[in-house]
Amino acid sequence: MTTIAPPTGGPIVRRPRSKPHTSTRFVITGVAILGVLAVAAIAAPLIAPHGPETVEVSRVLGAPNLQHPFGSDVLGRDVLSRVLYGLRTSLLVSLTAVTVATVIAVPFGLAAGYFGGRVDTAISRTLDMILVLPAMLLAITFIAILGPGSAVAALAIAVIYLPILARVMRSSTLVITRNEYVLGARARGAGHLRVLVHHVAPNALGPVIVQASVLSAFALQLEAGLSFLGLGTQPPTPSLGGMLADGRDVLIQAPWVEIFPGIAIVIAVLSFTLIGEGLRRSFDPRGVAE
Repeated sequence: MTTIAPPTGGPIVRRPRSKPHTSTRFVITGVAILGVLAVAAIAAPLIAPHGPETVEVSRVLGAPNLQHPFGSDVLGRDVLSRVLYGLRTSLLVSLTAVTVATVIAVPFGLAAGYFGGRVDTAISRTLDMILVLPAMLLAITFIAILGPGSAVAALAIAVIYLPILARVMRSSTLVITRNEYVLGARARGAGHLRVLVHHVAPNALGPVIVQASVLSAFALQLEAGLSFLGLGTQPPTPSLGGMLADGRDVLIQAPWVEIFPGIAIVIAVLSFTLIGEGLRRSFDPRGVAE
């Protein structure tokens, strides 16, 4: 407890100390879960008990057993093997999309917040045109023009999240540019590029990193949704969303075909959410009630 004595001589107020390690626990837990999923996805060729496209006619809609821990699907393919390979595809698409969006959004948001005026207006109004469109509609439009596939899905998701990340970077830059160390750097004759690279960008990236972590969870869900509709990753490449689509017609007869891909999506989304929440608490501990 922290003791605070009021200047008027009133009663002593005891303010509870915040828990400094709560955010760290969130991040560590999220990173640990995501790390396990990533290792499992990368090592899928080594740890998958069967090939993701290996068909066993005798095992059509087979229940889970020792040889097939997650059961078999409508074609007799091993669900566990397909979940591992599908997890690889979903993580690759979502992380690639968010990374591309972040790399493009940071300089745009930095320029808009730092220079303001016409530069801000031109960048912000252009990005607002993308932001007003529904995410799924924009993704479907991209896929209708360029064709379905995981690469196109990643590009569509990157375009969807580009204005969100750019606006976060712009807002953070507006706050940072008012600080005294930025004004002091300008007073000492530092050029715009030096001020941006050495003073503004490093201190403005925190909220963008948090937002990127949160958007990774939404990107994975969006990729699964596109694959579920047949617009994302195309067969024969396994995808979690595609597996959900395959299992919807046999949900009552063979629920394991639908349950295990869904659990994989939930766990992956949870890991990204924990990381984002932990980072948010780290960057803004005053806004979190412990």
